[in-house]
Amino acid sequence: MRRLVFCALAALLLTACQREADEPLAELSGRVFIFNYRVAAANYVVTLRKTAPFPENSYAEAEFENPQGGAALVVRQKLFPAMEKIVLESPDLKCVRKDKPYSVKIRLVGADDRPLQTIETSITSNMDQTAMMPGKPLVVGPIYTPNPEVFKADGSVDYDKQANCPA
Repeated sequence: MRRLVFCALAALLLTACQREADEPLAELSGRVFIFNYRVAAANYVVTLRKTAPFPENSYAEAEFENPQGGAALVVRQKLFPAMEKIVLESPDLKCVRKDKPYSVKIRLVGADDRPLQTIETSITSNMDQTAMMPGKPLVVGPIYTPNPEVFKADGSVDYDKQANCPA
C-alpha cells in the first residue's frame, strides 16, 4: 500500500513539473522605438516576460518590419533557463514614420528547431524619424567628440536629412 501511495505521489509531482503544451513560455511586456539622436540611430526594442521555464538550447527569433521596405530585419537570441526576461533589439533603422504600425513577429524555438510559441504584435512611433533625426551621428568616439562631417570647421552645420525613404 505504501509503495502504491508513493508511486502515485511521485507521478503527481512529475506531471506537476511539466509544462502544458498550450501554456505560453513568455508574454509581451513592452515594445517601443528608441531614437538616439546623438548617434543618429533608431531601433525597435521588444521585451518579453518569462511565464514558464525555457527548454535547454532554445532561442528567440524576431522579425521586424523594415521601415525602408524590403526584407524583414531578423535577430536571434539564445534563451537560458535562468532568464526572467527577453530583450530583442533590431539593427539600426531608417525611415520610421509617425503613426504607422510596424509588424513584429517573435518565435520561441526549441533546440530541435520546432516552434514553441509565436507572438505577433506591432509597434507605432509617435515621432517621425526623418523630421527629428539627423542623417549622420552628431558625435563620434568614446568621449562624444563632435562629428566633423556634421559640425564643419567653418562653423556651419550639415545634418544631412537625406534618408531616401519610401513615400
